[in-house]
Amino acid sequence: MKAASASPTLPVALTEALLTTIIWGSSFVVAKIGLRTIGPLTLAGLRYFLAFLLLSPFLLIRLRRNGWPDRGTLRQLALLGITAYLLGNGALFIALQSVPATLVSFMMSLGPIFILIGSLVWLKETPTRLQVAGLLVSLGGMALFFIPGLQASSLRGLAILALGTLAFAAFGLMGRAMARDRRVDSMTLTAVPLAVGGGALLIVGWAVEGWPKATLEGAAIVGWLALVNTAIAYLIYNHALQRLTALQMNLILNLSPFVTAGLAFLLLGERLTLLQGIGLVVAIVGVAVAQRPSRAGASPPIAGT
Repeated sequence: MKAASASPTLPVALTEALLTTIIWGSSFVVAKIGLRTIGPLTLAGLRYFLAFLLLSPFLLIRLRRNGWPDRGTLRQLALLGITAYLLGNGALFIALQSVPATLVSFMMSLGPIFILIGSLVWLKETPTRLQVAGLLVSLGGMALFFIPGLQASSLRGLAILALGTLAFAAFGLMGRAMARDRRVDSMTLTAVPLAVGGGALLIVGWAVEGWPKATLEGAAIVGWLALVNTAIAYLIYNHALQRLTALQMNLILNLSPFVTAGLAFLLLGERLTLLQGIGLVVAIVGVAVAQRPSRAGASPPIAGT
């Protein structure tokens, strides 16, 4: 089934990617409040499955108009949900129990390395020299930003975190392939994985952590995370993937930890060191370089457009 929605222009796609980065960068600050009364796995499961419920009426309308995807596409959508929500987010929250949050952020920023390899081998999207240079500069900035907080951690926690990093990289590659080929529309690409992965994560969370304590604050946090940080953000993200390559998207998303740091400074009074400030600037420069086309006025190397 081919989607009928129009692909965004490059400026619109870049704006969507930046907006997604800002929204997702706020997730840790908002979720930190929710963790006072709700376990991390349960909070994540509630967030993603509730987001699916919010999107389900629009999904049904879209499916009635365009028809259901074929079985092969449905299996791929389910795999997206398991990869991103159950494996990726599940590993991330488990690793946080034994690995410092700073190291988690740094390790997750290495995702573009796997994206670059996967784009070459699987998606056949060859990055330009500027994109590779931007990737290296961005990773260098990440290192400068996060190294001051690195500490020794258990091998078990690092192994789980590595699994989460690989899962998020696979999610980016598979999502890009489906969005690029226009096999499904952005609504279906967003809602179905949320239903599968969010539902599975919610079951695991309840089995491990039990039922959460019902509070007005917790309900508000879950509602905000589900509506804004999940349903709306993923719709914007999947729409932008129709134009941006997986590498371009993930380079922009690498700024999410810096958005989190900025919000922590404004809302929690946390300050950056000079080295971290330099790393922030270097990473932003790297992202900017990676977005430059190889020729003046040329579009990013998108196959099939």
